[in-house]
Amino acid sequence: MSVTAPAATAAVPAARSETPAAVVWIGLSALAVAMGIGRFSFTPLLPLMQQDSGVSLAQGSWLATANYVGYLVGALVCTVSSPAPRRLIQWGLVAVAAFTLAMGLTGALWLWIVLRFLAGAASAYVLVGVSAWAMPILARREKANWSGHVFSGVGVGILLAGVIGLMAGVMAWGSQATWIVLGAMAAVFAGVIWLSLTEDGGPAATAASEATTPLGRHAWVAALCYGCFGYGYILPATFLPAQARAVIADPAVFGWVWPVLGAAAAISTVLGARLLSMLSARRLWVYSKWVLAAGVVASVFATNLYALLFAALCVGGTFMVITMAGIEEARRLGGAQAPRLIAVYTAAFAAGQIVGPLTVGALGGGMTVPSLIAAGVLAASGIVLSLGARHT
Repeated sequence: MSVTAPAATAAVPAARSETPAAVVWIGLSALAVAMGIGRFSFTPLLPLMQQDSGVSLAQGSWLATANYVGYLVGALVCTVSSPAPRRLIQWGLVAVAAFTLAMGLTGALWLWIVLRFLAGAASAYVLVGVSAWAMPILARREKANWSGHVFSGVGVGILLAGVIGLMAGVMAWGSQATWIVLGAMAAVFAGVIWLSLTEDGGPAATAASEATTPLGRHAWVAALCYGCFGYGYILPATFLPAQARAVIADPAVFGWVWPVLGAAAAISTVLGARLLSMLSARRLWVYSKWVLAAGVVASVFATNLYALLFAALCVGGTFMVITMAGIEEARRLGGAQAPRLIAVYTAAFAAGQIVGPLTVGALGGGMTVPSLIAAGVLAASGIVLSLGARHT
């Protein structure tokens, strides 16, 4: 993955893929595939896999954790090497498509675990690649506020995967057929984006590979808080549809929880980008953490569809805003090393989300106590961020 862009390509001025509209389209589509399908499609498909493949909640936790471990490994690779952002995006998307498609071609649990691990690593490559490629270009073009449109791709992907999961439940497609549909869609987008990407983003996107200055203390504290975010949000992000299924038996009803979460994520990033003109990235990060904590608590005390939809709105409406604000803060704290710090953030996030599902198993398989702990971690890290704002 450490392939660098050819010098002749990097020298092409005003490339087609460097126009702001093209950057938004490419970045949005890449994140929709990598995160909506490569990372989060398992969540709406878990109820289907429980029904037709006999996957238990414990096995679901292992599959989820495998994806999170892969995400961590992929992020760590990006922290110790300097892959060209364009190559990260292109090969990451091809890998996501291949591994998602393969999920529908086997029924072996051990192979599912391997495939989810690999898809997690590939999705980390794409997130780091898009962040390092798109943000500097938009900043140079004086369109930094368009970053919200780029990160709305995660919500768009979640919404798309959720709608497909809903259709699969209502029309009884089966989980394996649904995995194949998602993999085929990912392959189409991977091919189009591969052909559309012609630039690595210029000097701003590759400056981190030349920087040797160590990251500062405030950068590491912020990365730790970002890891707490990963721990705090992952339980509803993994188990919310399964929790909805436990409360409401009809798939035509409980299946709406995940699309609502995705829609909230897509819309919130656009609104969040506007709020960044009024609030600092750190302040927006803190406020969003409080709302996310409320959603985490609501998800375990939900007894009807309305409470579940409230949880979906709180979680979906904040987790990508936090991602966007956190990356913007990383760009401020990291300076020339911003791409490296973004990779550190991603690794911390991945480590945090690995702990979440493991906590469920360690505490007996229930969701209440782990979710309350997660909400407490979110609140505590929000306080740390607020205090740190006075010294940065």
